[in-house]
Amino acid sequence: MDYAATLLSRLPGASRRDHGLRNLIASLESYLPPGQISMIMQAYEFGAAAHAGQRRKTGEAYISHPVAVAQNLAEMHLDAQAIAAAILHDVVEDTDASLDDVEEKFGAEIAQLVDGVSKLDQIQFRSRAEAQAESFRKMMLAMIGDIRVILVKLADRLHNMKTLDAMPAEKRTRIARETLDIYAPIANRLGINRMKVELQDLGFRYLYPMRYRVLDRALRKSKGSQRQIVKRISEEFSKTLSDEGIEGDIVGREKHLYSIYKKMAEKRRTLRDIVDVYGFRIIVDDVGNCYKVLGLVHGLYKPVPGRFKDYIAIPRVNGYQSLHTTLFGPKGLPLEIQIRTREMDRVAESGVASHWQYKADDPADATPQRRAREWLANLDELQRSGTSEEFLESVKVDLFPDRIYVFTPKGDIMPLPKGATTVDFAYAVHTDIGNRCVAAKIDRGLVPLRTPLENGQSVEIITGRGAKPNPNWLTFVRTAKARTAIRQYMKQMRSSESIDLGKRLLDRTLKDLGSSLRKVGKVRMKAALEELGLKETSDLFEQHGLGERLAPLTARFLLGINAEGVAETSKASLVIAGTEGMVVSYAKCCYPIPGDDVMGYLSSGRGVVIHRNCCGNLINFRKQPEKWIAISWEKDIDIEFASQIQTDTQNRPGVLAEVAATIADCGSNIEQVEVLGRHEDCSVLSFLLQVRDRTHLAQIMRNVRNMKNVIRVSRDCA
Repeated sequence: MDYAATLLSRLPGASRRDHGLRNLIASLESYLPPGQISMIMQAYEFGAAAHAGQRRKTGEAYISHPVAVAQNLAEMHLDAQAIAAAILHDVVEDTDASLDDVEEKFGAEIAQLVDGVSKLDQIQFRSRAEAQAESFRKMMLAMIGDIRVILVKLADRLHNMKTLDAMPAEKRTRIARETLDIYAPIANRLGINRMKVELQDLGFRYLYPMRYRVLDRALRKSKGSQRQIVKRISEEFSKTLSDEGIEGDIVGREKHLYSIYKKMAEKRRTLRDIVDVYGFRIIVDDVGNCYKVLGLVHGLYKPVPGRFKDYIAIPRVNGYQSLHTTLFGPKGLPLEIQIRTREMDRVAESGVASHWQYKADDPADATPQRRAREWLANLDELQRSGTSEEFLESVKVDLFPDRIYVFTPKGDIMPLPKGATTVDFAYAVHTDIGNRCVAAKIDRGLVPLRTPLENGQSVEIITGRGAKPNPNWLTFVRTAKARTAIRQYMKQMRSSESIDLGKRLLDRTLKDLGSSLRKVGKVRMKAALEELGLKETSDLFEQHGLGERLAPLTARFLLGINAEGVAETSKASLVIAGTEGMVVSYAKCCYPIPGDDVMGYLSSGRGVVIHRNCCGNLINFRKQPEKWIAISWEKDIDIEFASQIQTDTQNRPGVLAEVAATIADCGSNIEQVEVLGRHEDCSVLSFLLQVRDRTHLAQIMRNVRNMKNVIRVSRDCA
């Protein structure tokens, strides 16, 4: 049945869309039964009616775009529901048709796919960056539920890129950059090579039009001279395979402009160096023949040392499998060879989409599908915390597939991004392992946690029962999972600590007024929470701990006392031990340590910041006395604090080393040394030290002052 002819006869003025529709039907008829094609044509009729009168920037009828998107998916042999969703993907956003209309006519599955692909135009965002991040987040979450959403979205982006000429220059640049930053890497991550290459080349063309034209012209010139060389080498490979009784196809691999540009930029190589490399793909029937062919080509031409990669034994993270080798060809020309089976070639081109082309006996076990679903499960975990921008940043880290492969103590292979550390490995094993890791071993030797991993290493993580993540880990971890888990733990820890601190602050202030939290009672507290617009007492305590509310004001509010005299500081001290962590910090302008006379300043969003009483910055705080808190140190504090001293020394060789040695002999670590000034016979040095308390610091200063080349030692307030 000619569905295209039938529909065109129903739709007035549809003849201009005849070509695209007939191509789509021809593609569908090659793999779908008539009943499913009929359903797709109903979707076409619905979409054409909804988009009637609408035109694209190119001047074409709008329905030509959904048809082209469906054609991209039909070439990958996607199922009927995905094709129908592709045709309908813009009707909810751009026409009067609702999602309920789509669901009523075509069912819940297609409606969910359409909803997953729709943009978020109805939500008001504070910035374009936030809008892009939130749209991306919705796309990824829909993808977690049904991976066909991303396939429709990629096909949509591909056709939009092909018609980008109609857009203004500024919009072309923005869309091209977004395509290279997000969509092409997603296609690569899902193993859809054909789509990745097209998106990259189109993105390159519109982002860097001048560079694109120069490279395109140079590549066209070189193709003529290369044709004969490629033909001769292909015949040699073909004859060698035939002599060994191996059936195989030899294909000269085409070079893509964006990959050439990236190699030139990253490896700082000239165009001639890259163009003069010849690529061949040898496709055989089974894995055994892959390794046989590898031996044959190595016998025909000498291999380049260090350029062999076995992606069959250890597939790439997106499921890609192939043998890669580089040979010294005729006259020393480099030959890049890929050897793979037909199944591997199909997966390399279509990736996760190959699942719909040929249904496996157990689709869940198919390598690209399994790896894609593992990645999606990880995305589901990532999206549970943080803002949309954080989510986008985290996922972009995972989209670029420079990978290393390391081993667990049991010999399992663990893929990680290049530059990943032992902490990344710990979180890749399990979030709890990452949160509790205290040390790591590489090849049975202890190493620092920030140590970058290399291919083939065996990694073991040592955990501690009371251990917790260190915020400094965020400065060196590379994986999105590790970064998200650490941030989430820090947020929970900060919330817990701020609740505890806020409760102490409020209780202290109430006691100064002759009451306490216990005496206030649940009834009064509940009424106060309703008046303040809060749900739980923990919310109130947290706001006090973070400095967002002032305890004197809240205490008087709870007790019904007039607000006069609020500026008086609390009589009782808040006792600190130096271990409060996230909500008590120590000012870097004056570096307070146990034994110093100190005060606390409530900084909104940061909690309590401790200053020495002699700190010059306190002048700025005197205008807000209600934010002062009396502070006292707990006895016998057994942790170290940062402190700063300044020395005037004579200009003598080795003086800095002598002072550093004296400080080390006093049991202190030096975190930083800075030369503040140098005169003809005198140098001024600043040391940032770790000390236990004021007594420990006094001992260090006394020993340094007694050195013969030291003129003066001081510890100044800011």
